[in-house]
Amino acid sequence: MKIIIVAGTPGAGKTAVLLHAMKHLKAQEKKIAAVKIDCLYTEDHKRFNKIGVPTLLGLSKDMCPDHFTIFNLGDMVDFATANCSDMLILETAGLCHRCAPYTLNSLGVCVIDATTGPNTPLKVGPFLSTANVVAITKGDIISQAEREIFRERVLEMNPDCHIIETNGLTGKGTAELANCFSGANEFIYEEEQLRHNAPFSICTLCVGETKIHKKYHRGVLRHINGVQTYTGE
Repeated sequence: MKIIIVAGTPGAGKTAVLLHAMKHLKAQEKKIAAVKIDCLYTEDHKRFNKIGVPTLLGLSKDMCPDHFTIFNLGDMVDFATANCSDMLILETAGLCHRCAPYTLNSLGVCVIDATTGPNTPLKVGPFLSTANVVAITKGDIISQAEREIFRERVLEMNPDCHIIETNGLTGKGTAELANCFSGANEFIYEEEQLRHNAPFSICTLCVGETKIHKKYHRGVLRHINGVQTYTGE
């Protein structure tokens, strides 16, 4: 089975781009399944179902969506297998710009919005810098010069990535994106590992502490000066 993991900032157009790519894959008679991960609420899974793609919904709620995705990946693979799919497309929630959900043999796809400014690629971390494919959206709203600057910033962060300019409204670039999906490596769940460590936070805030004074907090903590410490047993 091929696994496609799609990450990106909120509102970048991940779902819209994926809908077009899925239609191209279905036209090629690919057997695909999808998983939609969000934090609190979404109806995007209904949009995938509407075009005939079996879709599993996961809401991470209080858990980091990356941790939720990685922990539940086996169930997602089982879902795709049960639907006789040879490709699973997983869309993760955009949250803290520190997402790192790609595994070594998945196809890592970063969807990023060109209207967010030329410095955005420098801010978003591993979900851009470790991606195989970077789909730049909303480039039609900015000037050619701004598009070129944005593209160069992406390449500064990830010089080996394959850049595709896409449009979630018209479907521009999504046929090329679908072809990238088809060329992904085979994925074996039992033998996989992460391409980059996931974001972490092990502290008393994570388990429900509401007092804000520093003396009440334990765990892995990062101070304002950048020093990281561990306080606890």
